Amino acid sequence: MNHVFEVESTQAAVEEALKFKDRLWNWVTNVDMWTDVLFSGIRIIAIFIITRIIIKVVSKIIDRSLTRQDHTRINMNPRRFVTVGELMKNVTSVTCNFVMVLIVLSEFHFNLGPLLAGAGVLGLAIGFGAQSLVKDVITGFFIILEDQFAVGDVIQTGTYKGTVEMIGLRTTRMITPTGEVHIIPNGMIASVTNYSLSNSLAIVDVPLKNERNLESTIELIKRALADIREHDVNMIAVPDVLGIQSLSTSEFVIRVVAECLPNTKSEVERQIQANVKKALEYDEMISQAEAETAAAVAVEDEEQEKGEG
Repeated sequence: MNHVFEVESTQAAVEEALKFKDRLWNWVTNVDMWTDVLFSGIRIIAIFIITRIIIKVVSKIIDRSLTRQDHTRINMNPRRFVTVGELMKNVTSVTCNFVMVLIVLSEFHFNLGPLLAGAGVLGLAIGFGAQSLVKDVITGFFIILEDQFAVGDVIQTGTYKGTVEMIGLRTTRMITPTGEVHIIPNGMIASVTNYSLSNSLAIVDVPLKNERNLESTIELIKRALADIREHDVNMIAVPDVLGIQSLSTSEFVIRVVAECLPNTKSEVERQIQANVKKALEYDEMISQAEAETAAAVAVEDEEQEKGEG
């Protein structure tokens, strides 16, 4: 009985082996299948090569565009273009590779519908959960791309004013003249005033008593500021004395303006005020000395007249 069972088992194993051999032979000799595999492999290789070419071409276009943009601006941080270029290249590479993977999966007859639907739902959930983060990143990208301000610029946004220390995709860090450090999410930057892109204009109003002569005072101020540019490298041109800015019953105000380098307005104004103050003090001292001399001469003449009388 056992012998019969062993014989049947052996026959079944032999038959199974023969069937497996037939299936393997049919699979190996299946011309249509291998033709499909060959063409699919060729298509996959072509897709990979085309993807690499697209990434290279787009990278070259980005480099050339940023190079032209760099030549159009004078005060430009070169590292900013490197940051923008690398970011755009990375986005291009990720996008192209993602599309390539989808196309390759379709060549293997994967059903991409559920995969894309799941990715869409996941992206929607992330978008709703991180709206502020997405807004900060997008705003930061355009701040860097449009060159709204750079590290070292003095800017004002809202109630914050100071020098930019760091520009990131999510936040911007700035320090005020008194030392406070503000970290501002880029999404909160609605408008920016940049004080470092162009020259500043120093404005000084000099109040004077009405007893002073107008023409002689203007000439005095002009002489005091004639050589100030030689001692102050921040000043671009010799200050211009515009004339009377305001007038009252007790005093008149003369306005002086001077073009200076960005972010040097306060220093130039203090220098102008110091020069004008010294000139007025010197003129007052000379006038006082002349008055004292005239008074002394008058006293001597009076005493001589009394002596002769």
